[in-house]
Amino acid sequence: MGDNQWMNKQFVSSSVASVAVLAVCVMSACNGSSKTATPAVPAVETKPSSDASAPTSAPSSGATPVAVPASAPSTPEGTSSAASTVGPNRKARPSTVFAYDMAPPVDSKEHFIEWMVTNRDEDPKFLAERWDRYQAMVTNGDLLNEQTRHAFLLTPREEFVRKNAQTHSYDHNFLDIGFGVTISGPHAVGRMTSTLDIKKGDKVLEIGSGSGYQSAMLGHLTDKVWTIEIIKPLAERTRGVYDGLIARGYSEYSNVRTKQADGYFGWEEAGPFDKIVVTCGIDHVPPALLQQLKVGGIMVIPVGPPGAQHVLKVTKEANPDGTVKIARSDIYNGKVVPFVPFTKLEANGIVGTHNK
Repeated sequence: MGDNQWMNKQFVSSSVASVAVLAVCVMSACNGSSKTATPAVPAVETKPSSDASAPTSAPSSGATPVAVPASAPSTPEGTSSAASTVGPNRKARPSTVFAYDMAPPVDSKEHFIEWMVTNRDEDPKFLAERWDRYQAMVTNGDLLNEQTRHAFLLTPREEFVRKNAQTHSYDHNFLDIGFGVTISGPHAVGRMTSTLDIKKGDKVLEIGSGSGYQSAMLGHLTDKVWTIEIIKPLAERTRGVYDGLIARGYSEYSNVRTKQADGYFGWEEAGPFDKIVVTCGIDHVPPALLQQLKVGGIMVIPVGPPGAQHVLKVTKEANPDGTVKIARSDIYNGKVVPFVPFTKLEANGIVGTHNK
């Protein structure tokens, strides 16, 4: 949201200590191995080099997650080859510097494409597909506020999709991004991001960077974004994608801070956060994420048993007597949306899940 989990989470906390947070774990940040443990690596933070209806979801089940090492050896999908494996062959170089009040025209497809070509130098073919998906998302109620609509229109999803899936960049479906994980469909990303109602200046934490698409949208909404990915080679590749985009003139991504770690524990030193989005499924809300959510904050998180999660909006409010009230609602009105499991990082690598 960015990106993109298949499993929803069941919210089971109502105490003051268990503060509700909207967590959206990307499938990759949450997915891991319960079969093959490889040596874990220390959490590494990387700063930018420039210092309605439920969505179609990826396959899921209650079975053990696919083995995905936390510290896999360098592969063609690694950082050094991000440009050769991800994104279109045509490399856009925006001619107009990004500003948070930037608003492409929405009166017609032709005006939108003309404006984007002039100001962002992007491919008219992908822009036409982005516009068509935008129209479908607005009709379906997945883009609920103006700022998220602008963020969707300004975010080049094709830059975060592997070259072998470029023609499907704006499909409704989840797409494979390697390492056994996916990029969430645009409808799910739009609905979850809209629910957070992000304003410029909000501090936002994403659990599960995945391809980087979700946090790219977040970067168009606020200048304070933190995102965590558990799979080391994927975290490196995505950081490489961001650095490449920044070098080409996408300055909005210079405020996206990345780290390779277990997202279950959040990012304490950077908190507290106004908004948290998680893109993997779990049967409870992680206590650390609840604690790192500000009073008055919102979290979006898939909660429930494997394969039967509900995407919840969790709010944290102060009562007059000083206690904290946690409220939750289902953003899909009771529909089940399966997400990939929220896996955990231990001394031996990514092993099992965080389900209780």
